[in-house]
Amino acid sequence: MISSQYVGRVTLRREKVESFDRYPFSLPAVRSLEQIEMHPRMTYFIGENGSGKSTLLEAIAVSLGFNAEGGTKNFSFGTRRSHSELHEYLRIAKGFRSPRDGFFLRAESFFNVATEIERLDEEPAGGPPVINSYGGRSLHEQSHGESFLALMTRRFGGQGLYILDEPEAALSPQRQIAVLSRIHDLILDNSQFIIATHSPILMAYPDACIYQCDKNGVSKVAYEDTEHFKVTRKFLSDPQSHMQKLMRRGA
Repeated sequence: MISSQYVGRVTLRREKVESFDRYPFSLPAVRSLEQIEMHPRMTYFIGENGSGKSTLLEAIAVSLGFNAEGGTKNFSFGTRRSHSELHEYLRIAKGFRSPRDGFFLRAESFFNVATEIERLDEEPAGGPPVINSYGGRSLHEQSHGESFLALMTRRFGGQGLYILDEPEAALSPQRQIAVLSRIHDLILDNSQFIIATHSPILMAYPDACIYQCDKNGVSKVAYEDTEHFKVTRKFLSDPQSHMQKLMRRGA
């Protein structure tokens, strides 16, 4: 499997860690981490806030050469150093193929990526404007959801490695489904995705690896066994009953 994908395995070099009592090694997703096998098409990291899934995703991206605040490997800006040192302790097993394309999307800092694109286009350059690769319209002149879709449909070109941190942040349920459709097209074009998400819609891609980050560390889980799926299904099966219980408790 490793030889046919861009990222095959992520290993924590535990022998280099001086103490698991300090951040980020104290995070549940990191403390007991040894190695994670990546799916050749789709790997998800899920878990509650603070479990370490986004920190782990960020470390994987930085270890692979992506800018910590997001973008392609050609982006080198930094508005504020906020990423951990975890990437220095990871070993990434890669396949014999190199991706033709790649992008690291962080929902919380995508504004900074859009600003950097505008800054680059203000400088003299011999080539076409950078924004042309994103549809030709300023990402700041679009809603958050529209700019995400422009990224997915215009910038992502296939045969790529795409690392996405909570892409559902600005997307309606209908647009999450549209993103899933686009992801499938890109996977058919030999792309690999690694996604951290809370969305039961986005994590529904079939035959994916889903890794649950919780107080016990990182473990593989089936889609139907995730809390995201079970809680959402239970609530939608009888929303009135659930709301009545919530309002009685708050009375």
